[in-house]
Amino acid sequence: MSRTAISVVVCVYTEDRWEDILAAVASVRAQSRPALETLLVVDHNATLLERLTTEYKETDGVRVLANAGPRGLSAGRNTGIAASRGEIIAFLDDDAVAERDWLRHFAAGYADPRVMAVGGRTMPIWASGRRPAWFPEEFDWVVGCTYKGLPPGRVRVRNVLGGNASFRRTAFEAAGGFATGIGRDGDKRPLGCEETELCIRLTNARPDAVLLIDDRAVIHHRVPEAREHFGYFRTRAYAEGLSKALVARSVGAGKGLASERRYATRVLPAGVARGVRDALLARHGGAGRAGAIVAGVLTAAGGYVLGSVRARRGGAVFSVVSVGEGEGQPGDKGAPG
Repeated sequence: MSRTAISVVVCVYTEDRWEDILAAVASVRAQSRPALETLLVVDHNATLLERLTTEYKETDGVRVLANAGPRGLSAGRNTGIAASRGEIIAFLDDDAVAERDWLRHFAAGYADPRVMAVGGRTMPIWASGRRPAWFPEEFDWVVGCTYKGLPPGRVRVRNVLGGNASFRRTAFEAAGGFATGIGRDGDKRPLGCEETELCIRLTNARPDAVLLIDDRAVIHHRVPEAREHFGYFRTRAYAEGLSKALVARSVGAGKGLASERRYATRVLPAGVARGVRDALLARHGGAGRAGAIVAGVLTAAGGYVLGSVRARRGGAVFSVVSVGEGEGQPGDKGAPG
């Protein structure tokens, strides 16, 4: 197996994204640095599994697999990791397309043997054709995109963002796979942070590990119309608070919330100030952006408090499996509770 071979994992779950899935695969196959393989992992949807198997049965380099674990994004990714053959494993959202040099920039980051993960920049494609005037760039993580406040260039970070990320295979051998019970599960509450928990667990296992984001590794992520409304914004912020509570419970609040403290004390106040300034200058959307930032912080904080109480009472359980193990096999680690 080539030491520089890259496998790409795309987790899918619904036929509603059929055209998006085809576009995601096409963008991988058009890379300037070819992938070794593209693995489509289908999350407990027999109809979609059969349809994709038929679609790609004669396409070299594309494999269609069923999620071998419980329903959800984390188990789907773990299935892809276990089945992949590349030394580097990249992840692409099923409703995103990668720019032509996406994998080339990922690969360049691994020239340093200490680098265990490289992420990229995710740009929103708004269904309405433009960003809602009230939607603050500081909260683009709500729609799975790179948010204002992240440093530019190729920089060292605490964690990469899961929809546009890559890891060395040895990272999973050192730390295990993605934790189930933290991230998304089909159309249920839009939880997240599974990649944050993994990255912190990785640096605990390998203190010398370097994790990078290279903003030249760009993907474009579709934002459906339903996610352009304040109702989704609020729901996603609340779910993020719940997820952060689980992460803090797993790895400790010190590491689990280190980046969030800087974000909350520096990035967000600056965003509010810009919004207020724009409102005073009668610029469209300024007051809405300032208000959305404040509402987002309060809502996420409420989710964090409730999630912390649930975790302490043992109401939140997740597990981590070694790469190649079936979900729920010996070797799982339950969440403290």
